[in-house]
Amino acid sequence: MSLEQLNILFADDDPDDRLFFKEALGRSFLSMRFTTVTDGEQLMNLLNTTHGLPDVLFLDLNMPRKNGFECLEEIKQSSKLKALPVVVFSTSFEQEKINLLYKNGAQYYIHKPSEFSQFKEIILQVIRIIEQGNTAQPAIENFVIKLQGV
Repeated sequence: MSLEQLNILFADDDPDDRLFFKEALGRSFLSMRFTTVTDGEQLMNLLNTTHGLPDVLFLDLNMPRKNGFECLEEIKQSSKLKALPVVVFSTSFEQEKINLLYKNGAQYYIHKPSEFSQFKEIILQVIRIIEQGNTAQPAIENFVIKLQGV
């Protein structure tokens, strides 16, 4: 899979995070398809009605109408959607939540960094992982994606 063909879906209710994510991709001069949704119900409606699935879903946990935990569970229980790589993106860093996300089938977990440069770097790190075809869930010790060198 090449970056020019990568289809990314980003589910987050925070307009600033959606803007930062889009800017991070844009500043990387990467040409790819990028779609955003603002709540869990909109996400699940899109996934259940579209013919082709995105290459990766970046999923926020704290969204209205249906949260990220509910969406992840629904995705992984669906025969149509269960192969979709889901990267959970959240401000929470509670180990219990991270363990539950792993158990429920998320591919990776990212703790949202506060600085834009770190935000951009970690997004691009995950995109490189996905581009290389690493979409299977890793061992638990590699589940949380950290900035390289940190």
